[in-house]
Order: sequence, then structure tokens, then C-alpha cells
Amino acid sequence: MGYTVGQVSAFAGVTVRTLHHYDKAGLLSPGERSRAGYRRYDDADLARLQQILFYRELGFALEEIAEILADPQANALEQLRIRQRQLSEEIGRLQRLAEVAERAIEVQQTGVSLTPEERFEVFGEISFDLSYAVDAQLKWRDSEGHREAMARAGAHTREDWRRLMAEAATWRAELLAVHADGEPADGRRAMDVAEQHRLHVTRWFTPCPPRMHRRIADDFASDPRAFALLVPPSQQRPGLAAYLARAVHANASRHTPVEEPLRRNTDEDPDRHGRIAR
Repeated sequence: MGYTVGQVSAFAGVTVRTLHHYDKAGLLSPGERSRAGYRRYDDADLARLQQILFYRELGFALEEIAEILADPQANALEQLRIRQRQLSEEIGRLQRLAEVAERAIEVQQTGVSLTPEERFEVFGEISFDLSYAVDAQLKWRDSEGHREAMARAGAHTREDWRRLMAEAATWRAELLAVHADGEPADGRRAMDVAEQHRLHVTRWFTPCPPRMHRRIADDFASDPRAFALLVPPSQQRPGLAAYLARAVHANASRHTPVEEPLRRNTDEDPDRHGRIAR
């Protein structure tokens, strides 16, 4: 007797149009017809439909399904292995995108609530690169220091940001002067500038021991987006980021014997968001 296309559509969860398409494509042609010429599906057809829907759920194209069903012994296992790898890669990609979206939301939520005019007044040429902020969120999401810095940054008032940026501008002018004067990066003057930056991070964002400060400085030297949060492009000079990194490392060595005796398992992570201004 068989099943009508409407019956199969109902209990298989597919549309009649889809069943007609499978028929025209030669993927699932009913084994029977009624006297009036209507399609009739038998048990073998339903079993084949179940296989088709299984492969469709896994994302196979109809042409690929047709090849597998034409010779299931030769094609099914290898095709499934390939698809498994593809799905695993896609799952990983989607997980990364979900994390990025989550961190982007956090960045936006902890941002400074200012009008465009106020933002320009406070930050001037310093611009926020959301891609860098999101990357920092992903990399340091398990860092207590990063979480604290984000929370403190989000709690700063407009007046706080004005004071912070004014302090950062004064520091930046000193950095540029030291660099222009040709002071050695491991000299006292350059190390003092590096120490001022470390204290700035501690004062406005999160405690910044020398080991953390080294890692922050390395990021300045390796990622232009990070250094642009510190020194706007119009004020940057060739080699300035690397110069600052060397000064920070020298200053860290100067302070480490006092501040970090025998501390080998320090877990502090650099605060990326805290590099808005220094």
C-alpha cells in the first residue's frame, strides 16, 4: 500500500516540496505509484530518506549524499571522517566567535560613558581599538588583575579620566624628551620614566609588579595597537616602543631584588585595558 507524500512529510518533518525535489534529483524516487499516478513510499524508501536526512543534518550537499548512497560501503566511512573533522573545526571557530562576542559586550559595558564631544575632550588623539581590547579580553580572561582593571576602568568618572589623561600626557612628554635627548634605555632617567608608568598603572588600574610591567612593555613593542593607546601615532618616533620596553626591563631588574625576592610562581597578568593612557 505504501505511504503518500503527505504522510511521509508529516512524520519525517520535511516539506512536500523537499520530497518532490529529492525525487527530481534522483535522490529519493518512490518505489510505487498509485493508480492515479501519486507517489507511494515503501519501507525501503523511508529507510533511504532517514539516511538522507542524517547526512543533511551533518551538512552534506545533496550531490555528496548521492555519491555515498550509491556505494555506501566505499564512501560512507571516509566521508563521515572528513565531515567530523570539518564539524570539529567549525565548532572551534564558533566557540571563538562566541567568546569574542562576549568579550566585546564586556568591553562596551565597561567603556567610558561620554558623549563624542566629551570623549574627544578627555582622550584627544588616543583612540580605542576594539579589536585589540577584545584580543586582550580573550587572552587574559582568567586574570584577576585584568578583571580588577576592567572594573576600575568602568568605575572611573569623567573627572577621573581627565586627571588620568593629564597625568599620562605629562608622562608622555617626559618619555619623548628622554628619547630625543639620546638617554640610554638602561640609564637612570629612562628607568625613572618607566617607573612612573608602572606607578600610573597601579594608581589607576591594577597593582603592577615589575614582572607584569615587563610583559606590558613587551606588548607595546610587539603590537602597534597597544602602543597607540599609550602614544598616539602623531607623537611616535622610530624605535620609541622598543626603547620604552628596554627601559621597563631595566627598571624591573632594578626593583626586582626588593619587590620580588625569590618569587618564581607569580601569576599576575598584564592589564591590557589599563594601557589606555599611561
